[in-house]
Amino acid sequence: MSLVDKQKLLEYLLGFISENKNELFEKIINERTKHVTVVLENIFQPQNASAVLRSADIFGIQDVHVIENDNEYNVNPRVVHGASKWINLIKHNEKENNTLDCINKLKAQGYKVYGTTPHTNDCLIKDLPLEEKTAIMFGTEQLGLSDIAMENVDGFVKIPMHGFTESLNISVSAAICLYEVSSRLKDSDINWQMTEEEKTDQLTDWAKKVIKSSDLIIADFEKNIKR
Repeated sequence: MSLVDKQKLLEYLLGFISENKNELFEKIINERTKHVTVVLENIFQPQNASAVLRSADIFGIQDVHVIENDNEYNVNPRVVHGASKWINLIKHNEKENNTLDCINKLKAQGYKVYGTTPHTNDCLIKDLPLEEKTAIMFGTEQLGLSDIAMENVDGFVKIPMHGFTESLNISVSAAICLYEVSSRLKDSDINWQMTEEEKTDQLTDWAKKVIKSSDLIIADFEKNIKR
């Protein structure tokens, strides 16, 4: 479907949504970004991963990648508070090595992939380069990122810590990182916003989620287009 036809479909769907919801969609989509994305590797505590989804939504990160090697991730509705409805959760679970597959796919899409770890001196989160599309990768609290992840990322980033402990809960780490990078992006000259086609696709997806029987409405629209 061409961009023009996609926009016509979106306009049609938005006619079935309240004015308040339309205004909210318009406000939020303009704060969304795919310039930065989040990667969660093999997280086995669903409440922590769900809290990361909530932070991604709050700070305007549209895509979250979940690598399922040994652990399957299921959304915890009590923690996520509906955030999973509004972001794109992309699961990597079909390959023998899903970590490498995810990293390679992100690199092919133009992302620089940075692993979070307190054990390197590459850069602090406040100094993370953001000129190129950036993926920030988080591992488990106990083990951190896997060896395969550590060997294949483009660099490492850490949060400055000044206490006796050397690690934060993953949901806290992600919230700090996403707040920092989203704030820096919005204060920069980087073209971080989604393209017009990405916005159209995303708004259409949101509209379908709040309209009852949206598939029937879309089918009706497509019939009229063909006439």
